[in-house]
Amino acid sequence: MRLIRGTITRTAMAATALATGAVLTMGGTAQAAQAAGTIHGCPSGAVCLYPGAGWNGDKPSHRFYAYGVHKIYDQYGTKRWFNNQTGGAKAYRCKGSNGTDCGGNQRAGTYYDYNFTPINSVKLAP
Repeated sequence: MRLIRGTITRTAMAATALATGAVLTMGGTAQAAQAAGTIHGCPSGAVCLYPGAGWNGDKPSHRFYAYGVHKIYDQYGTKRWFNNQTGGAKAYRCKGSNGTDCGGNQRAGTYYDYNFTPINSVKLAP
């Protein structure tokens, strides 16, 4: 009887430890997903352009995901530019429509309000 009771106790303790570990792991995963998620309507991994010098109710007018040059059209005046990329990726605003004459190196996780009147393309880089 003592052997059975000891086995049951050890099994119950192992199950409790396993369940506690699973709960802690799930909690950590949820926090990491929330930290790297959408901010002001801009998904993680994207660079977003807002139609004015504000968050526009968390509705960006443009979202850019892929590295490389992206042409933009009809953007005048001050706009909010938010780099929500991950891994230290950079975002540039360029006067040339082919990604030339670029200004600044905006780091991931930052935003600024810029005059987009002279900007004709944006470039995303690792």
